[in-house]
Amino acid sequence: MNGFEKRANLIKEKIMQTTLDMLRTSEAKKIRIADISKMAKVSQVTIYNYFGSKEALLREVFKNYFDKAIRDFEDYMNEGHSLKEKIEHIIFLEKESYNDFPPALMKELLIEDNELSRYIEEQYKERTIPLTVRIIQEGKDSGEISDDVSIENVLTFIQLYMNQYETILEMANKSGDMDNFLEGMVHMFFYGVCGKR
Repeated sequence: MNGFEKRANLIKEKIMQTTLDMLRTSEAKKIRIADISKMAKVSQVTIYNYFGSKEALLREVFKNYFDKAIRDFEDYMNEGHSLKEKIEHIIFLEKESYNDFPPALMKELLIEDNELSRYIEEQYKERTIPLTVRIIQEGKDSGEISDDVSIENVLTFIQLYMNQYETILEMANKSGDMDNFLEGMVHMFFYGVCGKR
């Protein structure tokens, strides 16, 4: 990579990070290219040259964020953690993504951008599901998941949790101690309401 390409990448990253920072405090509809330009200290023309439109910039920011989250988790998966640690890490990542991309913003972006929606669906099928199956299989191999429980059972249980994740995170937020609330949910995920025997 030559000096020009390095500078171009740094400018793109700066624009994308600025956009992500703005999304944490503002609705996507209210953010203008002029605002991003001012905050990133680059011209509007530069933003349009790199991304073409605000919609394309938002899509790129979200895709980049999603790709990084999966790469980071894949790295974590290869560090030899227990099943419980992996599940706790997933919940930690979900909590972090909730702060960066609240569910309402995610829905808004996915409804308004068919290309982004297709991309997320594709990533879910090609990367997220295989990673989840790997976690479950490793849990079964290590004896952390009962032989009486199939991979399909665990996937279904995880899906039930994920379908209600927005509600769970809102309740965790209202509890006043999100970390403790989520720790309790992890405990229930593994041991049910009766706890360890």
